[in-house]
Amino acid sequence: MSRPLQISPETAIRLSKELNVPIEHLMHMPKHILMQKMAELAAKSASPAASEGLDAKGEDKP
Repeated sequence: MSRPLQISPETAIRLSKELNVPIEHLMHMPKHILMQKMAELAAKSASPAASEGLDAKGEDKP
């Protein structure tokens, strides 16, 4: 069995809310799955910038 993730309580609460996963599940989630979910979350939060005509740096596209 793997060790619980070594993250702060504040980070665990925020990730739990953002990922819609109970804290107990989050703390025992394998790191590679957590990283995948965080990447999906980052891609989802980056998509509004793309739809507004901004590039990756948040600057207007020519």
